[in-house]
Amino acid sequence: MHPDGELEALMVRYQEGDFAAATALIHRLSPRIHRFFAVQFTSRASADDLLQETWLRIHEVRHTYRPGEPVLPWLYAIARHIRVDHYRKTGRTSARELSFDETSEMPAPPGTQAAALTMEELLAPLPPSQREVVEMLKIAGMSLEEVARATSSSIGSVKQKAFRAYEKLRERLGKMGGQS
Repeated sequence: MHPDGELEALMVRYQEGDFAAATALIHRLSPRIHRFFAVQFTSRASADDLLQETWLRIHEVRHTYRPGEPVLPWLYAIARHIRVDHYRKTGRTSARELSFDETSEMPAPPGTQAAALTMEELLAPLPPSQREVVEMLKIAGMSLEEVARATSSSIGSVKQKAFRAYEKLRERLGKMGGQS
């Protein structure tokens, strides 16, 4: 059976009350969802909390999954809403505040800046819609169709956002690599 077919079968069994299927889904998909959150937040605890909140929401709305539809876009749409809710609750400024000690550190030597960036730092300057598409395509490993479903947009729109994001990332990395 195709891996996506296995996920769909597990989800249908979960909807029918088979909690062994729910456990199997959690074990198979939690690492992917956790990575989805981890690139957004510096704190592992925040990613852990959002993962737990996502599974609670999935449990509450599992009846809305339509058998035969791919599980990943449905699941990532839920995770995406959890993330948006989190941003609304906490506000973006609190996540970006730095203490005086952190800002007084010495800058990295020229030329090492691009290599030292975390994924979060690299993607941070992108608009949220572009960052989200890159995360789903490259970090979560979703297909264009799955990303389009999860973001409620067309495949063309996903391609355009990805193209623009890649252009910005190449430009940014080029500038960093040229600093010597």
